[in-house]
Amino acid sequence: MTGREIDTLRMELPAYARSLGIVIERLEQGVPVLAMPFDGHVEGRPTVLHGGATSGLLENAGYAALRAELHRQGRHARLKPIGITVQFLTAARCQTTYAAGHVNRLGRRNANIEVSAWQDDPARPVATAVMNILMVEDGA
Repeated sequence: MTGREIDTLRMELPAYARSLGIVIERLEQGVPVLAMPFDGHVEGRPTVLHGGATSGLLENAGYAALRAELHRQGRHARLKPIGITVQFLTAARCQTTYAAGHVNRLGRRNANIEVSAWQDDPARPVATAVMNILMVEDGA
């Protein structure tokens, strides 16, 4: 994926993601890695990341992974959530949190994505999510 394509993905981050401070930090093997710096507006109880902010990061990372895969395939679709399940594994502390998604299944009309969020070590996630997304091809 080129720098221009990364910029296109960045522009596709919704206003909610931008309000949380989420950015596409880098690509790892073509998968966008999103970062959300810790700040007062994403704090839940003192020194802990709010669960809603964590969920927002996971959701946006899942959509970014799916958009990147669709882009690689030359497909354009509107994405509609069927179901999103979040598992909180441990309290995320006051530091930058990262997330990346993995598209497990990409069919003609739906996709299944697994997403993981971590802070220091990707092998030790603070939260995970499973997303089932309905896709409506543009022009369909």
